[in-house]
Amino acid sequence: MSEHVYRVIEVVGSSPESIEGAIGNAIGKASKTLRELRWFEVVETRGHVENGKVGHYQVKLKLAFTLE
Repeated sequence: MSEHVYRVIEVVGSSPESIEGAIGNAIGKASKTLRELRWFEVVETRGHVENGKVGHYQVKLKLAFTLE
């Protein structure tokens, strides 16, 4: 295995459907401007309540990408 050095950032993704959707939205958006994304870690999960129901899900992620 080669040696890697990563930069780690935090982002928040959201979705009205699911936690998995929120993760996918965050990674999809970040991958448009960041190269070499390698891993993620869910740091926090929360949601928004509207009229007694889940309005949308939010997740805070740590994203890591390889430094060039």
